[in-house]
Amino acid sequence: MHNRIDRAIVRLAWLFAAWPLAAAAGPGEPASPASSAVLLAAKPDDSLPKSRDALFADDEPAKETAAPASRESLFGDDAPLAADAGPGSGPARAAGVKGFVENVMAYAYRQPSHWSEMMLRADLGAQGDLGNNVKWKLGARIDYDAAYSLTDFYPQAVDNNQRFNVLLRENYLDVGAGDWDFRIGRQHVIWGEMVGLFFGDVVSAKDVRHFVLPEFDVLRIPQWAVRAEYFKDDFHAELLWIPVPSYDEIGKPGAEFYNYTLPPPPGVATVFRNEKIPTRNLSNTNYGLRLSMLRDGWDVAAFAYSSMSAAPTFYREIVLGPQPTVVYQARHDPIDQFGTTLAKDFGSVVLKAEAVYTRGLNYQVKNTTDPDGVVAQNTLLWVVGLDFTQFSDTRINAQFFQSHFFDHHPDIIPSTNENGYSLLVNHKFGDKIEAQALWIASLNRNDWMLRPRLTWNFEKNWRLALGVDVFNGPPLGYFGRYDAKDRVYSELRYSF
Repeated sequence: MHNRIDRAIVRLAWLFAAWPLAAAAGPGEPASPASSAVLLAAKPDDSLPKSRDALFADDEPAKETAAPASRESLFGDDAPLAADAGPGSGPARAAGVKGFVENVMAYAYRQPSHWSEMMLRADLGAQGDLGNNVKWKLGARIDYDAAYSLTDFYPQAVDNNQRFNVLLRENYLDVGAGDWDFRIGRQHVIWGEMVGLFFGDVVSAKDVRHFVLPEFDVLRIPQWAVRAEYFKDDFHAELLWIPVPSYDEIGKPGAEFYNYTLPPPPGVATVFRNEKIPTRNLSNTNYGLRLSMLRDGWDVAAFAYSSMSAAPTFYREIVLGPQPTVVYQARHDPIDQFGTTLAKDFGSVVLKAEAVYTRGLNYQVKNTTDPDGVVAQNTLLWVVGLDFTQFSDTRINAQFFQSHFFDHHPDIIPSTNENGYSLLVNHKFGDKIEAQALWIASLNRNDWMLRPRLTWNFEKNWRLALGVDVFNGPPLGYFGRYDAKDRVYSELRYSF
């Protein structure tokens, strides 16, 4: 492990010096697929709360999308406009365009070494007040990854999928009516949030073409939804209907992080059919209810959510002739989820916990005689975390998590109880430099990810980050499937 990290640090120094010469990178061969069901996701490095009071909030660009603690906070960043307008009156007005522009350069240094990302990203948004308790927000993002233009490392289908994307972000109307507020349009709905993992955040779809490495404001995909919220004192109720669901963006076979399926036996070919997206009809819409209460410092919530799973399961078919072939197709299962979240501030320590019971999700099996290669399993995922805030310049977060499989099927990859932990340490060196390391590991096997990162806020609104992402584990491990994908990266962002 130490040798791999030492090599990563050397590569990082080289990357920082050489990234303008990216066009000189040479071609390589695409990686072969491995497998594991996605049970957790690493949160971006700088999403660590800046203070104890800010622990329950999301990153600044997406702050308005988290479940509000009060009616006044429903509009998030819109609040200053509401104060100016006064209740139910005032002329229409719009805020200026806000967002960020960033460049991410990532170099995968394991053999065959190659540039895995040369991303130029622009995220733009605007919001305004139409008066009469009606507000709006518009947003879009443009991604251009030159790694698919300047190198020929990846298959053409991957180039076409990841070179250039125009993405709609949050685009909605907010309408206030007494104790009720309504949000209609494309929006983030965040029902749970730990400092490092996804558990209670069951509504969000995600862009996982770069695994879980991007920041959350980049990773999350908004949903086309109708949301009604009721506020009364310390009680909050939320009704949600998603008529046109968004699904995880997983990319194409041969991409850097597309290793989702079991490796085929020797002499057997692998073919991927196009992903099967559920048809748009009433039975395939998503809906849910969330209730929360703040009492004596305890922030407790419970939810129920019925949906077509945002993350796909790979169904399998084995064709014997003329050449033995394993045919996979990504499909989305109808599932039901029931969960709870809680948080409590004890002064120098903040406790947070989440649990989600999922019914009906299918998992891949290793048995090649199974007709479709999957079996349904009911699971309980839970996590408990402590955030230590007594140090003025240092923050420490530790979490333990478990995924329990009821009536565990012996042919699935996970064990009956999949246990793991995470540790995040962040330290500030003055006002401009910040160092952080995130470690997530399994307790069942030697399967882990390490993400050290150094951030320099060298000018107002400007940020430069240098980091290393190291993966280790068996070929079927959640992190081990990317054992050969270790990378160093630089990230330059301007926010406005």
